[in-house]
Amino acid sequence: MDIKRLCKALLFPHIAILIILLPVATALLVYSMVYVGTESVIAVISYVLAAYTLTVWCVRMPNIIKFFSKFKNENKYARMWLEDTQLRMKLTLLGTFLWNLAYAIMQLGLGFYHSSFWFVSLSVYYVSLALMRLFLVRFTGKHLPGEDMKGELFRYRACGWIFLVMNIALSFMIFFMVYWGRTFVHHEITTIAMAAFTFTSFTFAIINMVKYRKYNSPVYSAAKAISLASACVSMLTLESTMMTTFGATGEMTVLEQKIMLGASGGAISAFIIAMAVYMIVKSTKKLKLLRAEEKINGEQ
Repeated sequence: MDIKRLCKALLFPHIAILIILLPVATALLVYSMVYVGTESVIAVISYVLAAYTLTVWCVRMPNIIKFFSKFKNENKYARMWLEDTQLRMKLTLLGTFLWNLAYAIMQLGLGFYHSSFWFVSLSVYYVSLALMRLFLVRFTGKHLPGEDMKGELFRYRACGWIFLVMNIALSFMIFFMVYWGRTFVHHEITTIAMAAFTFTSFTFAIINMVKYRKYNSPVYSAAKAISLASACVSMLTLESTMMTTFGATGEMTVLEQKIMLGASGGAISAFIIAMAVYMIVKSTKKLKLLRAEEKINGEQ
């Protein structure tokens, strides 16, 4: 076979081979790292396959980006998703509502089964998130952003009050983590995947908080505040999980772990309280201004 053709075939394999390579290389790499060690033949093969997979994906990345860019511009459903902010917000809120509700029911069931306030506090926290999102999704389905400012401000302020109630459940969670050492134990690979997901969620929550300010919609801002609060608590859970999973007790005393978790939990709790107070105060001031404007217009 011509060497040039062989090199091209190796660097630009069929898209089906690219898709198959990704899970196979990942699974083999994880298996070699966890079960067979770094000096075995399988480990060497997994490293080579992983390097090859990364290389061919990087080589094809410009074409992949071009394909999705073309798909985004030509597919009517993709254009609808990107251009219709109301639809995107409604579906996002509905999806996260269902997820939070299912997770809350599971935690409540575990709480009754194990007679544990730890799981009950988790359930209360996720029920609060679900109720807030349901509260907002019913509004976004009927109104465009900025169409009913008074209604949006009422919901924005209500979410602030719910955040304060949620903080009670969060305080119980922090207490159980610090005082009773309640946490989750996962496999190292699972914990790393959780860390990647949590940091990604946290990053996107911050980006969306800034991005959706341009719509001047208190409801949209409240939805993104919920995502940010959820990401903050996930960071706290991840911190506790990583301490347990990676055996931080060998390097840190139990007291030091409790101090770190208590400080992190206290900071997150204070941040959520500050965010809730800001939402309540800001919405109350704007509602007073709207009422004053309505009164002036009514007298005229």
